[in-house]
Amino acid sequence: MSLLPSPEQERLREIIAQDPLAGWDQAWQKKVTPWDAGQSQPPLRDLLASGELNLPKSGRALVPGCGRGYDTILIASTLGLETIGLDISPSAVAAANALAESSDLPSGIKITISTDDFFTFTTSEEERFDLVYDYTFFVAIPPARRPEWGQQMRQLIKPGGYLITLVFPLDDQPEGVGPPFFVLPDHYAVALGDGWGKVVDKVPAVSLESHKDRERIVVYRRS
Repeated sequence: MSLLPSPEQERLREIIAQDPLAGWDQAWQKKVTPWDAGQSQPPLRDLLASGELNLPKSGRALVPGCGRGYDTILIASTLGLETIGLDISPSAVAAANALAESSDLPSGIKITISTDDFFTFTTSEEERFDLVYDYTFFVAIPPARRPEWGQQMRQLIKPGGYLITLVFPLDDQPEGVGPPFFVLPDHYAVALGDGWGKVVDKVPAVSLESHKDRERIVVYRRS
């Protein structure tokens, strides 16, 4: 599908072009956040509720580029995993922490939202993650960094762990122009390399109206 970028997307690109790192916090401060749907993503909600996969019910989960934290809260409250959300924007982290504090979470749920760079984030071998979720983080980084993304996923996800990717937006657009940058589902597999099995690959049964025919949910399991 070929869609012209919205005025908000154009403004975001201008902000990020001026400062690829600090620009994300500026975008939050200026309320230029076209990826923020005001809710968790329906395909993720549907996947977690369906029981289609035997996803872990204990251990740890990670959400890089978590934004306001809707999906972070969903994963923690649905699966009961200790869930960490990362974002390089202090404004996003503040908004996510405020949302988590105001949410009616089940007892014992542990959520941590921190201002960290996914690419420099480290954890011990014993504390590697059982599940990682990527929605719009992959398309927010320059394509040249996608191999680093794959390497970091291999470092952070334990053998047998899951990587849930919600691939969006599947729009025809010039390569190298973004964010969001041009993406195909296979781009994730190429970045990950060997050692992963694809356990789900489908068009979501439920999507936000603005996402219909523009996204795909693909889940990998580390061998």
